[in-house]
Amino acid sequence: MDPSRADAGTKPVNEDSGRNGLALFADLYELTMLQAYFEEDMAEDAVFSLFVRRLPARRNFLLACGLDTVLDYLENLRFSDEDIAYLKSLGQFSDRFLAWLRDFRFAGNVYAVREGTPVFPNEPILEVVAALPQAQIVETFVMNQIHLQTLLATKAQRVVTAADSRPVIDFGARRMHGIDAALKAARAFYIAGVAATSNVLAGKRYGVPVAGTMAHSYIQAHEDETAAYRAFAKLYPGTVLLVDTYDTLAGVHKVIDLAETLGGDFKVKAVRLDSGDLLALSKQTRLLFDEAGLDRVEIFASGGLDEYAVAELVSSGAPIDGFGVGTSMGVSSDAPDLDIAYKLCEYAGKGRLKLSTGKPVLPGRKQVFRISEDEQDVRDLIGRADEDLPGRPLLTLCMREGKRLSPGTFDLDNARSHAQQQIARLPARIRALAGAGAPYPVEVSPALADFQRRVQDEVAS
Repeated sequence: MDPSRADAGTKPVNEDSGRNGLALFADLYELTMLQAYFEEDMAEDAVFSLFVRRLPARRNFLLACGLDTVLDYLENLRFSDEDIAYLKSLGQFSDRFLAWLRDFRFAGNVYAVREGTPVFPNEPILEVVAALPQAQIVETFVMNQIHLQTLLATKAQRVVTAADSRPVIDFGARRMHGIDAALKAARAFYIAGVAATSNVLAGKRYGVPVAGTMAHSYIQAHEDETAAYRAFAKLYPGTVLLVDTYDTLAGVHKVIDLAETLGGDFKVKAVRLDSGDLLALSKQTRLLFDEAGLDRVEIFASGGLDEYAVAELVSSGAPIDGFGVGTSMGVSSDAPDLDIAYKLCEYAGKGRLKLSTGKPVLPGRKQVFRISEDEQDVRDLIGRADEDLPGRPLLTLCMREGKRLSPGTFDLDNARSHAQQQIARLPARIRALAGAGAPYPVEVSPALADFQRRVQDEVAS
């Protein structure tokens, strides 16, 4: 079941590259505020921080993802003539403002954690430092992409954990919430450890390995299963044959018969079980293959799986060599959203925050320090950006004056490797599928806490 890899000589294409046409992917109030800033001449530097306020149920951490997409968007953000014409048609924007908007460019800095970094509540995943209008207008896109890709990378990582070193293939595109979600999901899944995707366009655009064989319709279109198996195996010798279209064990027997007929020409790699009692059927299938001397033929399972079903199969000793996971992973069905926020925390050199109940904001630019003991991460400390605190700092400058830095660090294989290394450093209870009980400790430095109190006092006075 080795997934086929995209041609190594083909450079992955980012769908958001070039002048991306996404400037109007913004809530209307971003643009009305922008015009207000323009009229009031409010263009001093601002800091916006993006973070998640709380973890969803049954999540012990989140796996940060989506930064590469965001940086590409920022670097290429432009308002086209068509965009300007549409905004003019709304009757809410002055000609002076629209003329200014036509020349709009993002020229700020971005500090962020690397993709594949585990993050916890209230820790900045990224911070945008730019003139207030520039930092404001990007809110919707930045939240959308970090939310989607972090949510799905986190879910996929759980499925990969449950599979316990067995490959997981993304089968979810057809039931995901739109084309962009399916493409970005395949990218996030790969960073999280998923082996391949069935989504060919994602393979082309991002260089994600692609995998897949046949659907039930192929079997149904033939006069009988044996004819279908024979024809497909002739065209694709090392294929995976789907055996549950009519009767799973009867299908397995037909694969065994095909092996006897073809002899040394039989190269089928695996069969796929897609329905029924996967534990019992996998055990019976393994027994039949072994008795027939086909111990090299693997068993692949799919059909309504999530991390809990996969974990149950693995712990029960199911002789399954890999899993295809679709809808549940593709929409993160048990936790379909994050309480994500993008909040102003500094403007014109002054800390800013909210006093809304249950929605705290840590003012100023920040840094997250991850503290370890005996090569295991044990707690995080959120401090002010200029503090020198114990632990390794997680946020790094990745865009300066609108130009991304060190693009090689956003290679998917690097992000995937980084994710594996960083997850392995977490305590076992945090890596587990079950709730950790006591959460991973995240503290605020005394200096940041004092700064927050001082800003609160200023705001409340």
